[in-house]
Amino acid sequence: MLVLTRKSKQSIMIGDDVEVSVLSVMGEKVRIGIQAPREIPVFRKEIYVEIQRDRGRAGQPRPDVSSEAGDPLRKREGPNGQG
Repeated sequence: MLVLTRKSKQSIMIGDDVEVSVLSVMGEKVRIGIQAPREIPVFRKEIYVEIQRDRGRAGQPRPDVSSEAGDPLRKREGPNGQG
């Protein structure tokens, strides 16, 4: 695991297309923003684990990434930077 230290308003890049930004730090809570192409699914881990568990129960193969891009649980940034 790579461990990095960042302050509020600083970012890290994952590859060329994914930027993870620290938006604010309030006590033990850290708000992060993730900017990624729509075809890359982004989930909180607890949601991801639940989705994987549900797929296992239903015996469903993992859908291709393009079908997950429209997932209603995934909040996307609008053209003016608004969520």
